[in-house]
Amino acid sequence: MSTKYVYKFSEGNGTMRELLGGKGANLAEMTNLGMPVPQGFTVTTEACTKYYEDGKQINEDIQNEIFENLAAFEKLVGKRFGDPENPLLVSVRSGARASMPGMMDTILNLGLNDEVVEGFAKFTNNPRFAYDSYRRFIQMFSDVVMELPKPEFEKIIDAKKEERGVTQDVELDADDMKDLVVRFKAFYKEKKGTDFPSDPKVQLMEAVKAVFRSWDNPRANVYRRMNEIPYDWGTAVNVQMMVFGNSGDNSGTGVAFTRNPATGEKALFGEYLINAQGEDVVAGVRTPFPISHLQEDMPEVYNQFAEIANRLEQHYRDMQDMEFTIENGQLFMLQTRNGKRTAAAALKIAVDLVDEGMITEDEAVLRVEPKQLDSLLHPQFNADEMKKAECIGKGLAASPGAACGKVVFTAEDAKEWAEKGEKIVLVRRETSPEDIEGMNVAEGILTVRGGMTSHAAVVARGMGTCCVSGCGEIVIDEEAKEFSLGGKTLHEGDFLSIDGSTGNIYYGAIPTSPAAISGDFGRFMGWADKVRKLKVLTNADTPRDAKQGRSFGAQGIGLCRTEHMFFEESRIKAMREMIVAENTEDRKKALAKIEPYQQGDFEALYEAMEGDPVTIRFLDPPLHEFLPTKEEDIKEIADELGITVAKLKEVIASLHEFNPMMGHRGCRLAVSYPEIAEMQTTAVIKAAINVTKKGNFSVKPQIMIPLVGEVKELKFVKDVVVATADKLIAEAGIDLKYEVGTMIEIPRAALTADEIATEAEFFSFGTNDLTQMTFGFSRDDAGKFLDYYYDNKIYESDPFAHLDQKGVGKLVEMAAKLGRQTRPDIHLGICGEHGGDPTSVEFCHRVGLDYVSCSPFRVPIARLAAAQAALKDK
Repeated sequence: MSTKYVYKFSEGNGTMRELLGGKGANLAEMTNLGMPVPQGFTVTTEACTKYYEDGKQINEDIQNEIFENLAAFEKLVGKRFGDPENPLLVSVRSGARASMPGMMDTILNLGLNDEVVEGFAKFTNNPRFAYDSYRRFIQMFSDVVMELPKPEFEKIIDAKKEERGVTQDVELDADDMKDLVVRFKAFYKEKKGTDFPSDPKVQLMEAVKAVFRSWDNPRANVYRRMNEIPYDWGTAVNVQMMVFGNSGDNSGTGVAFTRNPATGEKALFGEYLINAQGEDVVAGVRTPFPISHLQEDMPEVYNQFAEIANRLEQHYRDMQDMEFTIENGQLFMLQTRNGKRTAAAALKIAVDLVDEGMITEDEAVLRVEPKQLDSLLHPQFNADEMKKAECIGKGLAASPGAACGKVVFTAEDAKEWAEKGEKIVLVRRETSPEDIEGMNVAEGILTVRGGMTSHAAVVARGMGTCCVSGCGEIVIDEEAKEFSLGGKTLHEGDFLSIDGSTGNIYYGAIPTSPAAISGDFGRFMGWADKVRKLKVLTNADTPRDAKQGRSFGAQGIGLCRTEHMFFEESRIKAMREMIVAENTEDRKKALAKIEPYQQGDFEALYEAMEGDPVTIRFLDPPLHEFLPTKEEDIKEIADELGITVAKLKEVIASLHEFNPMMGHRGCRLAVSYPEIAEMQTTAVIKAAINVTKKGNFSVKPQIMIPLVGEVKELKFVKDVVVATADKLIAEAGIDLKYEVGTMIEIPRAALTADEIATEAEFFSFGTNDLTQMTFGFSRDDAGKFLDYYYDNKIYESDPFAHLDQKGVGKLVEMAAKLGRQTRPDIHLGICGEHGGDPTSVEFCHRVGLDYVSCSPFRVPIARLAAAQAALKDK
């Protein structure tokens, strides 16, 4: 049987979203429920896919099917397409299976031409209304289908109003509307070199094509990438009989929600306009009335609408977002869908629906988008002030939240300004570990370079600090302490606002509102925790991060990056002494100075986690990161270390690498200098002994060796760890257990995981580096070219933000399987930034990992994503 590409509303139902799109499925469902829906038909998502397969053409079979359904539609409603005596006019709307508000384009009043409009004027006995509908159609069709700019038509309207000496569109009469039609068509011919199409069937087919094309427009592509909607889903097209809210004072149009989408309050919420079409409500030219006012204007219509709204919410068992039109006192429902809502509203609605007996706790857990929780945990911009804000650029939304402060350009200045009580935004070309203290006091961080897993992004997420990274359009002059973006030049001390949830950068100050977590949060997250299988740990390098993660429900530390502990002023000197040391003895002397600091840090982390597991990664970055790069800093540090500038420069030059991320780092440092592993093991074990002796809880340290690619190098470092640890435990005379494992972040480690598991007691997948090494591009440089890959549909999302399940995921799955074959009790987790990404968490659940670990502020997101993954598995 041949594929059916067109369905009447009466032929579909609410379960057919994949084929009919969300709008088409819901129109069919409302039709089945006997609600007042203007009739029509839906051209399926499969027709959209076929359109792209056929080189952006609608084939003859699909066209014939559309016209067959049009004929049946005419018969059903008793009107005819293109008939001046009894004209059928339609709207053409898109409707993807996932709601994409504002992404796709709509055309109203299709079917009008010079003959039909005259008949329509007689039929309605309202020439002004008929010609107003016609000029609107010409404007929309020209904009959406023929891509003529809408503002050009607005200029023609403004010129007409000026001629007439009026200020409002409603003050233009029927003759003015006729004249606008003539002027619009003349403008169309001037720009397109051809007459405006008068055949309604040509208009219809061109409109259908335009909706299909709009699936691939830039704003749709960006929205899909942000919301992980696959490109191959396509959109459906809904062709529906027009009903007119602009046909007089007993007509109108509006949008309403069954509950407040901002707060979740159970009450009808929405707006409507009398004598208007849907676009007027959205355009904001006239101030609409609140929906409650309809009770006074049209009490019978209001009561009918309230009853339908209640029925729809009961039927869908969720808050509904509805569009309606009133034509000459008669109500028509144009759309219903599960309404978009704020995170606070989503939580309240989910909990209230459970309390009202409408849904179960498990269903409630599936109702809240995990990444929505971000906005509950971070400050947000004041919504009213945002409307007035001037956006001057956009980078990557690297760490959520909103930040407003005075611009500074160095970590030192950030500290200095913060000590004076100033709120600051740190603007850097890129950040390095040396900037940590400045980042710590900043309200927000903005970088020119770097991707979603750059240093700035990772550290900011760990701190819960707003960060926008990789805004390559910024021209920065750090010497002059200024930068230019979007036609503005900002100097040190000027106000800047950044939104880490969208990547938007705003000129000037926008007030922020603090994060607010309601009582519903704890109850809701309790339901999530009951069903999830994956444990959720946190990445934490300081007691503050550890406590923050634990307060958000983390069940341990999955990654402590010890290098971040070396950058404080009191420690960095000893670290540099170790680097410039020319022999083992001098290196050990320098390391002995660092050891007590490390031990103190680990004791504080163990105590913060109160017996929950703590995984400590040994030193990972290349040593050059701890040394200065600026001339004045080199001189100052050479003096501090008691060596010549020439000597320090010689050390810096010797550490230079062409590709440091694949150079002398990770376990390679411990192979070259085993005394580093010895010092870190001593600090880890001594801290565990001290905390255990206090008797409040037992500690079982997990020591993680980074960047292993060969089992023999792991064994080499592990032997140093075991010899040091066992000696200390024996001397202390206590029973202390510890584990030694590794990060799987090199493809070879994944491929030989069965061998590596002979030595490793746990695997933690470092998916930041594993992604980088599998794809063969740098996470800090990929931002320069990834946009070309998105535009050309090579990648649909950033592989550093969402785990590449086909390639990197295959390595993870393979390594997990091989590791368990060798060591059935091995525990497996993920500690890259993917650990807080909902789709990546679902993948980790599916392949049977034991835990995910993510930055503290993403812990609730991972908990909810893990619960949803378990429920989808049922």
